[in-house]
Amino acid sequence: MTVPPPLTLDRLARATGTFAMVAMDQRESLRTMLSEQGHPADDAALTSFKLEVATTLAPLASAFLIDRHYAYAELVRDRRLPVDCGLILAVDALSQPPGAAVDDTAIDGDIDLDQARRDGVVALKLLVIWKRDGGEDRRVAMAGRFVELCRQAGLLSVLEPVAVPAPGQHSFDLDAAILDAAAALGPLGPSLYKAQVPRRGRGDLGELVAACEKLDRQLGRPWVVLSNGVEAVDFPNAVDAACRAGASGMLAGRALWRDALATANPAAALREESVARLRWLTETVDRYGRPWTEAR
Repeated sequence: MTVPPPLTLDRLARATGTFAMVAMDQRESLRTMLSEQGHPADDAALTSFKLEVATTLAPLASAFLIDRHYAYAELVRDRRLPVDCGLILAVDALSQPPGAAVDDTAIDGDIDLDQARRDGVVALKLLVIWKRDGGEDRRVAMAGRFVELCRQAGLLSVLEPVAVPAPGQHSFDLDAAILDAAAALGPLGPSLYKAQVPRRGRGDLGELVAACEKLDRQLGRPWVVLSNGVEAVDFPNAVDAACRAGASGMLAGRALWRDALATANPAAALREESVARLRWLTETVDRYGRPWTEAR
């Protein structure tokens, strides 16, 4: 029997070796966003919006991230993604109070990895909530198990640490926390590290590039930026700075499509505004992003 070659990040990348990926794995947070804008927010509404985003943005994306709960089955059954758009499956079980941010995560034990491969999944993603609350060793161990799980399953691993204040922590330096997470979790060796943007993408471009360069030196491996925590208006500057500093692109969700929910016709807003935004960001990624094969 011929053994297929190991997957490489080319399965998630553009021809340039950079990444312009769309995240659509939000669950209860998406329900909250829909409800806040007066849209239906039942399970069918979540599925419908996710499929609309996939139909509209996946043809422009190098990869598409989805959770197993809403729209995954339809994406796979109907072959909704283009063949050159890599499928990433979130395997994080979320601890999230209603209307609040995710508080903690675990590896979803109900994921059938053999079936995922048959479905066309090429990478798994794990969110790790990083905070100095005494649970750091547990989270590092979980992330290590995730990376090894992916390796054994023949799938790429996308690790997404999100640094937040610990309960009762009154002084919180986001940039320092991002570096702290990178120092603890980067050495575990994920295929791709998905990082927060220092300074939430705000401020002078040169200063933002310098902050991102610190993260690049800390990681020394392929990385992309996420959009959670960055205002949509700041995200283009954030992607620009991160790519100039060594990032290989982005895996973005809300900054691409959230403002479509503030309209009476989200589908039209996705086609008109979100598509244009993704095209512009992709040009930035191709112009300044470091190809993943050149990451230190």
